[in-house]
Amino acid sequence: MPPNRESVSASDAPAAIGPYVQAIKAGNLLFCSGQIGLDPRTGELAGRTAADQAGRCLENLAAICHAAGATLGNAVRLTVYITDMDSLESVNEVYGSFFESDPPARVTLGVAALPRGAKVEIDAVVALG
Repeated sequence: MPPNRESVSASDAPAAIGPYVQAIKAGNLLFCSGQIGLDPRTGELAGRTAADQAGRCLENLAAICHAAGATLGNAVRLTVYITDMDSLESVNEVYGSFFESDPPARVTLGVAALPRGAKVEIDAVVALG
């Protein structure tokens, strides 16, 4: 890997399920790969609802941020991918509990399907330092 890029791995977040890393540090930014709601202990989706899975996505992202020496509160942008836009209100409730003040910028996209039948996937760009 080039010297200006460093991969980040968190043991308390699920391992990547494809040919990618959990995150890359580049300069003063951390680029977190999309997280679906996998429980890192069991490898299974955490909960049946989009809200349950969104909570697990954010917990996984928080663990990755921690491994990089940051917090999810340092996020500057998140992207939320959701398979059922009718679930967005409940996902927003969970999301809001992670960012009670000064939330990051965000994009939300409705998608046809996600890996492993997940209902939600979230990625993040986080400021370091």
